[in-house]
Amino acid sequence: MIAAFAVASVACARNRDSSTSTSTSSEASTATNLVAAPADGIRWTQGSGSTDVASSVKTALAQAHAEGRTLLVYVGATWCEPCQRFHHAVDQGELDAAFPRLSIIGFDADRDTGSLAAAGYTSHLIPLFALPRDDGRASGKQIEGSVKGEAAVSELTPRLRGLVAGNGT
Repeated sequence: MIAAFAVASVACARNRDSSTSTSTSSEASTATNLVAAPADGIRWTQGSGSTDVASSVKTALAQAHAEGRTLLVYVGATWCEPCQRFHHAVDQGELDAAFPRLSIIGFDADRDTGSLAAAGYTSHLIPLFALPRDDGRASGKQIEGSVKGEAAVSELTPRLRGLVAGNGT
């Protein structure tokens, strides 16, 4: 219980004013962009930001299954420190050994809030990692939030392992 309170008290709250957030041109793009990654390791696809998140997730899920990979839906924001640290770790390949067959479709919490909610991807904290159902909607198996600071990735890693193994909340 204390650990849960500690995570909740330092994780990124979703009630941030989106007018103060910044985005890059790649985040603002409505096209799904595949980010280069090694054959084994985390593969990151940026969600389209369309009004039909479930359809985008369903397509990404079919591709992941065809490649023998697990798909997670990620929701974060550019202003979220644990999100930034997770992105950096993925970009640097620091999590590839831990998750050699993981694909992630990422969405922006500020930009995509309504379409994410329509597909059932809701949380009080970010980052949010969720297992999708076959129809692309949220399964309810998810983890959310992390500690701020250097420990963010090491705090997320075992929780992500549990989620990928099907032991999410």
